[in-house]
Amino acid sequence: MDITSLLLLGLAALGIISSNSPVTIAMVVLLLLRVLGLQQTFPWMEKHGLTIGIIILTIGVMTPLASGKISLNTVWQSFFHWKSLTAIGIGMLVAYLGGRGAVLMGSQPTVIAGLLIGTVLGVALFKGVPVGPLIAAGLLSLIIGRG
Repeated sequence: MDITSLLLLGLAALGIISSNSPVTIAMVVLLLLRVLGLQQTFPWMEKHGLTIGIIILTIGVMTPLASGKISLNTVWQSFFHWKSLTAIGIGMLVAYLGGRGAVLMGSQPTVIAGLLIGTVLGVALFKGVPVGPLIAAGLLSLIIGRG
């Protein structure tokens, strides 16, 4: 077994140990694609996976609005409460950082491995959510001045 497959297996084990299904499933799927010789799917997933993931994440986040759990009145009221205004501002900052992160990851591929490993470890060890690479890259871009 090659070193990349061992790394994926190790990260899957970390997902199992930490009871983190998203990490485990992602690593097992990638490992299976390698073992089954379906590496030709990797360029497509690299190109479109992030967009598809963001679409699915956005659908999940916006479902309460679409289902009526969050009313238009609640959305309107969010512009009049300091916590909601702070949330709007932080949402804008995170979107900005994500944009910078996407640029950095495209222009500096050498940082991708560290960002991904850090994100997977954060998810597995600290019960985080695997949306971190773009934000982490955005923060990194502020530090190293790229993006």
